[in-house]
Amino acid sequence: MKILLLGANGQVGYELQRALAPLGELQPATRSGKLPGGADCLAADLGDAVSLAQALKSTQWDIMVNAAAYTAVDRAEDESELAQRINGDALGEIGAWAKQSGAFVVHYSTDYVFDGQGARPYREDDATGPLGVYGRTKLAGEQALRDSGCDHLILRTAWVYAARGHNFLRTMLRLARERTESSKGSLTVVDDQHGAPTSSRLIAASTAALLARWSTLADRQRRARYNGTYHLAAAGETTWCGFARAIIERAGRAGLLARVPEVAAIRTADFPTKARRPAYSVLDTSALRERFDLHLPDWQAGLDDTLAEMVER
Repeated sequence: MKILLLGANGQVGYELQRALAPLGELQPATRSGKLPGGADCLAADLGDAVSLAQALKSTQWDIMVNAAAYTAVDRAEDESELAQRINGDALGEIGAWAKQSGAFVVHYSTDYVFDGQGARPYREDDATGPLGVYGRTKLAGEQALRDSGCDHLILRTAWVYAARGHNFLRTMLRLARERTESSKGSLTVVDDQHGAPTSSRLIAASTAALLARWSTLADRQRRARYNGTYHLAAAGETTWCGFARAIIERAGRAGLLARVPEVAAIRTADFPTKARRPAYSVLDTSALRERFDLHLPDWQAGLDDTLAEMVER
């Protein structure tokens, strides 16, 4: 089968390149038409309707996996039109192309589509209520893809991190080194926002497993079984402070940090940001696990694997 991967240079896209390659012919695409390291690939800029249209019409694909997104949560408050273009409008165009060509679309969404006022893990059919531009535009993208009528799989995930790119894990390691080198003392991290840290490797591996099974089914079976929205996240839950403490402790044991600073808990009110974050965004993944027999390990196992990869590098 032929797979078009948008956003191939992102932290999820990088892992998807490795995970999807054994499934068939993989065409990676990035906004610039370049992969990390300088190799050429297909150019597809979701922020530019002409660029996206040219990429989609360039050839025929069985599956399109969209790992491209506008993810700068705070900056989105000032760049709402661009965020809407990339996260929302582009999905309508992708869906229309897929509907016409008979392709299947895998798209990633976010826990930010919920308002965070819940007291139990969010199910797929729970009421949405995004608090800011990022969540609203991602929700708009979900709806645009559904409205297109194409065959699709929307995977909502949360608290994504990786050994590469810009993410919470790498930020904590950088700040820990800066604190110990300058003797500035402890790190302060919010302790009243709850979620499940999810590695990009888990997202990519789960996607590959889903598509491997999809490829064995007839069209009618695919539509009945795969079309819809599912939650994909690691098991368990913690807070940003709990995640930071686990990162620092494990990184110290692994030799990634020469010294381990203290991580002090603070409230969201003590760390104001331009965009509001959901206080509780744990996702209920039982539908995905039970329907597709997927194993989603505890978030701490994913963290250990990612740190081990960083040690190897």
